[in-house]
Amino acid sequence: MMRPQIILLKEGTDTSQGLPQLLSNIGACQVVADSVRTTLGPRGMDKLIVDAQGKATISNDGATILKLLEVVHPAAKTLVEISHSQDVEVGDGTTTVTLLASEILKQVKQYVEEGVHPQIICQALRSAAGLAVAKVKDLSVKVKHEDPIELRNMLNACASTALSSKLIAGHKEQFANMVVDAVFSLDELLPLNMIGIKKVQGGALEDSQLIAGVAFKKCFSYAGFEMQRKKYENPVIAILNVELELKSEKDNAEVRVDNVKEYQSIVDAEWDILYNKLESICKSGAKVVLSKLPIGDVATQYFADRDMFCAGRVTEEDIRRTIKACGGSLQTSLQSLSDNVLGRCQLFEELQIGGERYNVFTGCQAARTCTFILRGGAEQFIEETERSLHDAIMIVRRALKNDAVVAGGGAIEMELSKYLRDHSRSICGKQQLLIASVARALEIIPRQLCDNAGFDATDILNRLRQKHYQGGIWFGVDINNEDIADNYEAFVWEPAVVKINALTAAIEAACMILSVDETIRNPKSGGDQGGAGRGMGRGRGRPR
Repeated sequence: MMRPQIILLKEGTDTSQGLPQLLSNIGACQVVADSVRTTLGPRGMDKLIVDAQGKATISNDGATILKLLEVVHPAAKTLVEISHSQDVEVGDGTTTVTLLASEILKQVKQYVEEGVHPQIICQALRSAAGLAVAKVKDLSVKVKHEDPIELRNMLNACASTALSSKLIAGHKEQFANMVVDAVFSLDELLPLNMIGIKKVQGGALEDSQLIAGVAFKKCFSYAGFEMQRKKYENPVIAILNVELELKSEKDNAEVRVDNVKEYQSIVDAEWDILYNKLESICKSGAKVVLSKLPIGDVATQYFADRDMFCAGRVTEEDIRRTIKACGGSLQTSLQSLSDNVLGRCQLFEELQIGGERYNVFTGCQAARTCTFILRGGAEQFIEETERSLHDAIMIVRRALKNDAVVAGGGAIEMELSKYLRDHSRSICGKQQLLIASVARALEIIPRQLCDNAGFDATDILNRLRQKHYQGGIWFGVDINNEDIADNYEAFVWEPAVVKINALTAAIEAACMILSVDETIRNPKSGGDQGGAGRGMGRGRGRPR
């Protein structure tokens, strides 16, 4: 007698499970890693990605590329997410973490095929992660915060290492210095939003500058603006959230008047309100007036006649940074414009930068902010420069908070690989093979650095293994001379927290993918599909 079939899931539900499902997920992760593999290191290639709207993006930042690829495979999305988390947490190492996770899965794939239970593999991976993180902390070199010269050299080296794999690697010394200056200009919390980045097309990349204060593009202005002075020394600054123009009535407003005098009194009242506001500002002693709301033509001319400068429709971010730099506070009324609510700086001027005019505040008393003004030809190039600077700024912030560094260029990965390989020989059972697999997976970083530079990876890795066996813990790939070198002596430094974060994130992602044995994909409801079809379809009688 046949048992009746029990249906639990909606009709059309796609389910895949077991070993083929797990191997399929590992394969999907390999494909994602292959898309960013060639971007690793100073000789890495860039990717040109065009979105649905036709906007082109050129980048070699792993997190940016994976985000723009719009990966839909549910397991492969895990790699996209760890790359994004690495970008948010430490700023750099986004390609590294993706490659490590993919390579760990590739190395343990043979054991999955041979029937080793995924949970045993996960246990070994977590054990290897703990050993590797402890070894990185043990090997890392502390830099003394008390010595400002040593601290600055360390931060410069970390910024240069982060920028060496970017599009602006040719100017990494200039930009590394600018990045370190920018981070030093912040307060002890190192808020990222207090570093402004403005992009001006035209000019050369080396024309980019760092302003120790606030700079923002000239806002929309009326005719009287040209009569205003463009340079003030030691000005008092009023920062407002007040509209300084005649307000038009609402569409449905109704004012009933009996005679012309009443109408005139209403008009006069409007003008009086505006002039009272302007007079209050003028009496406060302010020479520069900034407002988030519009400043009309009458107010612009009024300020010009009294040797004052004004700018309306200033963005929220620029207002906030101006307050942080110049002091004062945002005023929503003009009743009490006292000295303690007004800002001050040593110099205000309006400068021509490329084809744009910029309002620049320098010599600020409470300057805990700064502004990069980036120059360059193509828009995509300036955008990639901005992304590169963001990575370098994040690295310097992390290095300042966590003062331990390790050598880059594959040196720390080779030392960890040697350490895990030696440790695996001291234990028995399946753990020995699995920890040795992680040791092999770590070699993907120096191997890929060699491949991307066109070197013989097998030869260089053999020499690196020999050096590390002899005790040269900081030896890594020397990209400039197609050789191996002591990367600590060569100042190829990275914050230890970057490597620790990359290792833990990569092994977490690998464990997550290995522990999934079934994927259930629910079909879209018929109503949704029908609605979408009707919305997108042509319909009867609709013209082509």
